[in-house]
Amino acid sequence: MESLKKKKDRVKHIFEILDPLYTYEKTALDYRTPIELLIATILSAQCTDRQVNEVTKSLFKKYRKAEDYVQAPISELEMDIRPTGFYKNKAKSLKGCCRALLDLYGGVVPATMEELLKLPGVGRKTANCVLGAVFNVPGVVVDTHVKRLALRLGLTNQDQPDKIELDLQQLLPPEQWRRFSDILIYHGRAICKARNPDHTRCPIFNLCPSHTLTVIQSSNSAARKV
Repeated sequence: MESLKKKKDRVKHIFEILDPLYTYEKTALDYRTPIELLIATILSAQCTDRQVNEVTKSLFKKYRKAEDYVQAPISELEMDIRPTGFYKNKAKSLKGCCRALLDLYGGVVPATMEELLKLPGVGRKTANCVLGAVFNVPGVVVDTHVKRLALRLGLTNQDQPDKIELDLQQLLPPEQWRRFSDILIYHGRAICKARNPDHTRCPIFNLCPSHTLTVIQSSNSAARKV
């Protein structure tokens, strides 16, 4: 089993290799205000950032503050966000989130994890996304890409996002938590895809357990041919 020190060294190399390769934008979601990022992140569940950005082009012109979401008829809000999928549940989440935002914080998006988690529809992934992008608060954003790559790279053996978050936090200094999340997301989209990871184009393949497995499989195949 790989020691924590060796795993930290490997993550350091992974970070150094991937960091220059991907954009330094903290999120691919388009937003201008904290509440816009909060809404966009909730809408991004099981939806591409590109699709969310298409929807929010008009959504953010129509709904500018928490009151607008609370006062809108639920059926109207559902239609406005329908292309993001699961629109009925998301509309309920947006209304509940914005109602709590008004009741608890006067409509202002709070800057702490504890406060954000009191908002309906906001989990640690959404909270870390908002805290990191808007308030520069260190955090690990565990979405589907980060979860997949963390497991493939042998950085965790956990299945729950909050436990994966804790495992990744042990491997990097706080100032690199958010950036490491971002580069794993971008790498997951570009190369280390869910169904067909492109090992031939992967710059960190030699640092991945998949490389060891491939070498073993190649050696076994060669031995059988002999």
